[in-house]
Amino acid sequence: MSTANNFQDTGSAHAARHKIVVIQWKEERRCDRAWLLQNVVGAAGIAVCFKDMVRSIRCSGPNLRVVSTISAGHEHIDLAVMAEHNIQVGYTPDVLTDAVADSAVMLALMASRRTGQTSSFWPSFHWTPFALCGPQLSATLFSPTRTAGFLGFGRIAHAVLKRLAAFGITHCIYTPRPGALPQTVRDAQLAGALGLASVAPVALPELARGSDVLFVLAPGGAATRHLVDAAFLRQMRPTSVLVNNGRGSVVDSRALAQALAEGRLWGAGLDVVDEEPDVGADHPLVREPRCVVLPHLGSAALETREEMAKLTARNVLAGVLGERLPMALDYSTLVK
Repeated sequence: MSTANNFQDTGSAHAARHKIVVIQWKEERRCDRAWLLQNVVGAAGIAVCFKDMVRSIRCSGPNLRVVSTISAGHEHIDLAVMAEHNIQVGYTPDVLTDAVADSAVMLALMASRRTGQTSSFWPSFHWTPFALCGPQLSATLFSPTRTAGFLGFGRIAHAVLKRLAAFGITHCIYTPRPGALPQTVRDAQLAGALGLASVAPVALPELARGSDVLFVLAPGGAATRHLVDAAFLRQMRPTSVLVNNGRGSVVDSRALAQALAEGRLWGAGLDVVDEEPDVGADHPLVREPRCVVLPHLGSAALETREEMAKLTARNVLAGVLGERLPMALDYSTLVK
């Protein structure tokens, strides 16, 4: 859904609320680009979904005050143009943390226990003791250690780790952002609070080699594009599982499909794919039996999506009325 709000400044926020005209894309599919460009003209505020590419925002005219996206990601918004025209940008980061963390653990379990293969076997399946077995997520008496790795170690990663601690994960490794200061005290406190043996930063090669299950939760953009490539995947274990709930562009789809086909890692659970939304039945990862692919549903919990929608609306209304956004993106450090 994309919403444009035409605004007449009457000098009063109370009066202004009665002068807001809402133009809404009402179809249950991706907004047509032509429709968006036509209806954005004269808008004071725009609400967009993740895939409504806000690139040609100049065509809206001089009234535009705010653009808010119903997502935590903001790669689809041209921040340089926003800065040039002093337009506020709203987004919805914190409210989706728990829903995405839940889905990340779900994907880890689905990929490790081969649900993509098992769901179509009845009634022809013949049970045997080791049929369709997979590696256990939790530590056991015979495998007393389990290591969760994180490429991207922000809010969602911490929420995932909290959930994994209950499964018996014993160690956590992560790769920090380039130039980030060491977080030794924080890591020790996190390990103690969750009952883990250790939480430690490692370089990318060690992240690949040391992770029983690897969660990709890094932001998108040129700096992280295809960090998980063929060279990275060659270093992973044959029993390892890769989960991507971050951005599809971080993982090279072709390289991952080949690694799975050759048995160089156990399985993958993906909520995002590099080529989305152009992902059909012929996509190599959709065809791969040991890969579970969801159509970007990480935050698709009823309560979460409702809060995301409300926050997006509040952001747009605040911006249109010249008020401070409830959740504004500070893009001053992101614009070069």
